[in-house]
Amino acid sequence: MKAILLTQYGSPDILQLKEAEKPVPKDGEILVKIHAASANPLDWHLMRGAPFLARLAGGLRKPKDPRLGADIAGRVESVGNNVTQFQPGDEVFGAWTGSFAEYAAVPENRAALKPTTSSFEEATAVPVAAITALQGLRDKGQIHSGQKVLEFVPSAAYVRIAAFNRSISRGVGIAI
Repeated sequence: MKAILLTQYGSPDILQLKEAEKPVPKDGEILVKIHAASANPLDWHLMRGAPFLARLAGGLRKPKDPRLGADIAGRVESVGNNVTQFQPGDEVFGAWTGSFAEYAAVPENRAALKPTTSSFEEATAVPVAAITALQGLRDKGQIHSGQKVLEFVPSAAYVRIAAFNRSISRGVGIAI
């Protein structure tokens, strides 16, 4: 399979399109044929190796894991042992390393069924952005069950994201 790999830290021109081994799903993982991937600030920071302290976990001089890309949307091709939520053919989206490739092995708990009303491109724009929004509201904003939050959605193009935000808010017990 083809994959965009990061073999050293730096600017975008150090990224390499190479042949890579197709992953095999382990226990609790699904193999996703990637249909869409989005780039976000997380990918930028990983590529640059910044902040420098992040290199302590990800590789001091060069990345330990050359795979790049966190937002994934695609179709399940196969499943590892003990996978209960998904089956081959399911359309999924989620956040895991390696979305800038043709295939990625994703832990079952890092994926969700893609809404049937969303395209792969729309779904792949959500995972890292939604996690960031949730952390901001819950951890920094210290919202809790029973509180109300004003949500500003500037365009009809964001209607699906607003619906996704509402489903997250129901999960944490707040009203939008």
